Amino acid sequence: MAIPTVSGTEAGQRPLNGPQTTGRQYRNLSTPTHATITDGNVAIPMRDGIDLLADVHRPNADGRFPALIAASPYPRQIQDLGAPAGFIEAGATDFWVPRGYGHVIANLRGTGGSGGEFGFFDAQERRDMYDLVEWVAAQPWCDGNVGMIGISYFAMTQLEAAVERPPHLRAIFPVAVTTDLYEAAVHHGLFSASFVTPFLSMLGLTAARSDSFWRSRPLGLARWVLNTKPLHHKFATMNGEAAVTMMRGLLKLPHDPHPWDDLWLDTAVRHPVRDAWWDERNLLPLLENVNIPVYLGCDWQNVPLHLPSTFPTFKELTNSPSVRMGMLGEYGLTWPWESLHVEALAWYDHWLKDRDTGILDGPAIRYVLPGADGWRTADSWPPAGEHRELALRADGGLEADEGTSGARQFMALGAGLGRAKPSQIDPPSSLTWTSAPLTETLDIVGDIELRLIASATAADTAWIITLADVAPDGSTEADVTAGWLRASLREVDEAASRPGAPVLPCRRPVAVPIGDDVEYRIPLVANARRFAVGHRIQVTITSDDQDPDTPAIMNFRHASVGTSSINTVASASRLVLPVLSAAGHQR
Repeated sequence: MAIPTVSGTEAGQRPLNGPQTTGRQYRNLSTPTHATITDGNVAIPMRDGIDLLADVHRPNADGRFPALIAASPYPRQIQDLGAPAGFIEAGATDFWVPRGYGHVIANLRGTGGSGGEFGFFDAQERRDMYDLVEWVAAQPWCDGNVGMIGISYFAMTQLEAAVERPPHLRAIFPVAVTTDLYEAAVHHGLFSASFVTPFLSMLGLTAARSDSFWRSRPLGLARWVLNTKPLHHKFATMNGEAAVTMMRGLLKLPHDPHPWDDLWLDTAVRHPVRDAWWDERNLLPLLENVNIPVYLGCDWQNVPLHLPSTFPTFKELTNSPSVRMGMLGEYGLTWPWESLHVEALAWYDHWLKDRDTGILDGPAIRYVLPGADGWRTADSWPPAGEHRELALRADGGLEADEGTSGARQFMALGAGLGRAKPSQIDPPSSLTWTSAPLTETLDIVGDIELRLIASATAADTAWIITLADVAPDGSTEADVTAGWLRASLREVDEAASRPGAPVLPCRRPVAVPIGDDVEYRIPLVANARRFAVGHRIQVTITSDDQDPDTPAIMNFRHASVGTSSINTVASASRLVLPVLSAAGHQR
């Protein structure tokens, strides 16, 4: 069985997984008319003399074509492998090239045979992206119109390029982007250990493999198997937890410690709070430099990694002439990444080929409301609504009325206490608050916050919050979103005083006053959810999520703060929810 050479949504084409549009019909889209020619291991010179290596896939035809660059630290040679792996994210070459685009897949410094040393989202990486764009624009097959493609790290390099303003970069499509590495790796002071540790180990393992390994016959056979239609279709519903589990399996395999273990020490040990190292890896202050069209997006389930950057990025792109955003539901982004290709084609046909595709028609934001059908629209973010407060009652309820004031306690234990087993008198390791069954549908869309009044018996502790939708039978319908804060990093930028505004932790820890109530503003990652009639809203709070029975979205878990503490939560605490108004309901 031969693998088709053209992918798409029409009969006879290799079917793509995932939603292909945000619910709209487009016009005048490029059609697949070209065969593909590939130049492998092309050396692309950077300004300091090192070379990045790239595979250049382009139409096998005379003339000049626009180009889409996909750049990352992941193996470029297997971006068409078809595997449900979290590093197959450059997009489908067999979609783009037949439709008249070059697809240039490049490896960053120190990866995939490229020269130099990997810097993990540093300033050098930004300069390289400028040079890469301008080199591609100057190739005889390119018409000088350059865009970029790919999700996750591929999306990050798109914005890295855009803030540098290479003259030939016309538009970008950075879906599932991270713009502030600190908030992706250290969730308001809590190290995202179950992701960052295997991620850097995976990079070390893959970077050491030779080109001949990635282009070997066994991998060619795997490519054939993984792209067979029945198997490929199954990958459409593989989630992020599966990708993290796969990466963890690589932890015991050996890899060169430099620079990968150096970078791990930087993220996990040497720089526990914001400092100059993290500032170099924060694009948010640079986004005002972006002067080209940007299409953002993410899936609502990507709570612990890329979703936290999506809306701050949207707000900071103040000088972009056009910003659009598409927010996806469950399985909106799976691996290999193939979703939203028709949407991206409408985007790039408009900006790189000057076609009237309809991509700019209607409101700037289109989003799925999980728990409801269809697509919603909004002209700005968040949509119109009001904030509703629910009290964390002393009886475990979650209601507008606080009832009798009081408090509840749970315990966090550090390691090395020498206990053979827990005692039956131990306080619980987490607490939940649950609302009464809803008597009417409740739609929440936007920024969510927990205003926590709590005390601790240690000078530092962690606050880890999960918001869930509970079905009428008591089962968890969905873990909706989460929030995190290290208690000693609780200081807030007072200028950001509106409900739902992000917590901006201080750069140096401030000890918790032992036994005293402290008010914490803990942002939960902005999200959207329809809570149906009969369902309940539930909040869980813990200080250590290493226990596998503790909820953790996408199974992302954090390094323990390490203190032992009895934590007391007062009923004066409030969950602040953004309730969508009738004006916010645009279909």
